[in-house]
Order: sequence, then structure tokens, then C-alpha cells
Amino acid sequence: MRPASRERRHKAGQWLLGGSLLLMLAGPALAQQVALAGLSANRALLVIEGASPRFMSPGQTSQGVKLVSAQGDVAVIEVEGRRQILRVGDAPVHVGGRAVVGGQRIVLTADASGHFLPQGQINGRSVQFMVDTGATLIAISESEARRLNLNFETGRPVRISTANGTVNAYQIQLSSVRVGDVQVYDVAAVVAPQPMPFVLLGNSFLTRFQMQRQNDQMTLEKR
Repeated sequence: MRPASRERRHKAGQWLLGGSLLLMLAGPALAQQVALAGLSANRALLVIEGASPRFMSPGQTSQGVKLVSAQGDVAVIEVEGRRQILRVGDAPVHVGGRAVVGGQRIVLTADASGHFLPQGQINGRSVQFMVDTGATLIAISESEARRLNLNFETGRPVRISTANGTVNAYQIQLSSVRVGDVQVYDVAAVVAPQPMPFVLLGNSFLTRFQMQRQNDQMTLEKR
């Protein structure tokens, strides 16, 4: 049997190969940017890709975003089989596509004081980090831990050294920590009583990466 010509085998982005149809996709699916603007009863007011907010009920889908549940100040959405928790007032998150699962590199630029201050997320909630290579673990103040709804008082009591001496603290495990498009899971952290202007991004996160620094730029490449 004479092989089909290239023109016959390729049509409208489809390839016929061995009797089966192989769809040639234009590229990876893009992540959806979603924010939770409010809740009413069991409905969630979602902002998808910057469009006008719209109320959705559990089970409804809009622009590829499905609302799974809405209760209290929390909504659970699903995009391409991946679920994400949203909370009222948090920054928009990217769900689905490579923006969630494909990130391998973080590139940071120091501020005028030489500090690296990336924004990120802990367990899906927005935080302001400060990179601290001298910190063994991610360090969070008690007030920030409460804002993040971390049940830290069930953690392991520990004693840690600070600039003001040794204090009692709690060691916990964070479900997820995200900076940019890179997310890692099950990260050790410590919750301390003293107030801190930032969440210290310590070595329990940083050692997951190969670190390089050149002048005012730091690159973290996922191991």
C-alpha cells in the first residue's frame, strides 16, 4: 500500500498515524488567573482572568474554572483536574497549565538594601517573604501564622535563638510554599512569638534548590 503523502496526512492540525488520530496541540494549556471577591450563602463571587466578578454555585463551570465548594471565607475551585483553595482578600492565583506545575527556576533581584523580598504563598495564602540563608527553617510570627490559619499550637514545641535571646516556638510542616511559578510541598517551618515584618524564607525551602548569586541577582534552580 502506497504511503499517504504529507499533505494528505496533515490537515487542520491533525495527523493520521497507524490508523489512529493524533491531535497536534498548539501549545501547553495556559493557567487561569482566579481570585475570590466574596461569598454569599454557598455561592462564590469569582474574578476569572480579570473579567467582571460573577457568582457561581458549586458544580458550575465558567471559562474552564469549576467551583467545587464555598463555605465561610473559603472556596475550592478546580481547573484541568487540579484543585486550589481560594480565600477572600488573597491575591489572584494561577490554576491549571504550566504556571502551577512546570516552574523550575526562581530569579530574584535584590532591593536597594541588598535584601531579596519575593512575594509568595503559604498553603495558598499570600505572604511577603525575605530570603534568609542563615535561618534553618522558614520562620513565621504568631500573628502571621494566625492570619494564615495555621494550627501551630499543635506543633512540636522548640526553643530557638533570636536577636533578643532564646524563645519558645512551635515547629510545624507547611503543606505548600510557592514563589513565582515554583511550588514545593511539605516544608518545615517554625512559628515564633515575636513580630516580624516578613516571613523568613529559610533553608528548609532554599535547600530544595541549587542557588547561584551574581551581583544583585539570585537564581534558585529546583533540584
